[in-house]
Amino acid sequence: MSQLKDQIIKKSLEMFLTLGFKSVTMDDIAAKLGMSKKTLYTHFKNKQELVAHASLHMCNTICDGVDNIIEQYEDKPIEELYAVKRFVMEEMKGDQTSSIHQLQRYYPEAYKPVHDIKFHYMDSCIKKNVNNGIKLGVYRNNVNPDFIARIYFIGMQGIKDISIFPTNEFPVNDLYDDYLEYHLRGILTPKGRQILNQIINSNHD
Repeated sequence: MSQLKDQIIKKSLEMFLTLGFKSVTMDDIAAKLGMSKKTLYTHFKNKQELVAHASLHMCNTICDGVDNIIEQYEDKPIEELYAVKRFVMEEMKGDQTSSIHQLQRYYPEAYKPVHDIKFHYMDSCIKKNVNNGIKLGVYRNNVNPDFIARIYFIGMQGIKDISIFPTNEFPVNDLYDDYLEYHLRGILTPKGRQILNQIINSNHD
């Protein structure tokens, strides 16, 4: 991939996440990059193609970042989930759920591979997290990692539905923290609850 094409993808993604996939036009992108639309269209035949590339770039960037976090928190599965949450929020510009909703609604062909990647990647990560937590004695040993991973994914997708959790009533950062606590309290051992309480108390300081 050429350096210019990579630059277009990164800048477009930043605009899509901040302003919305539907809201940003090719004119907006060309103006932001200081190039003509003709130059932009030599790299991407239409906005649909650019959205698809930007969406996959988003997935790859997040997956690579999460992989690094998992390596750093190998023996701290509870802390790992909070570190992943912070990283994803930063990458997603605060996780503007309306932007992702626009991607799903107006660009379903671009959204589907993103959804599939997210499911398989998150499923693998959460199963590893649960198995590691069981091994370390912070998660209960009678939970089913396959079930927990899928329930976690469904919950994460559900809280992004702004028709159910409007952002004016449920600020995104608080909503994610509440969901993480809800998820963890169902699988923690007493040892794990002590760690979670320390994290929550430190976040409130």
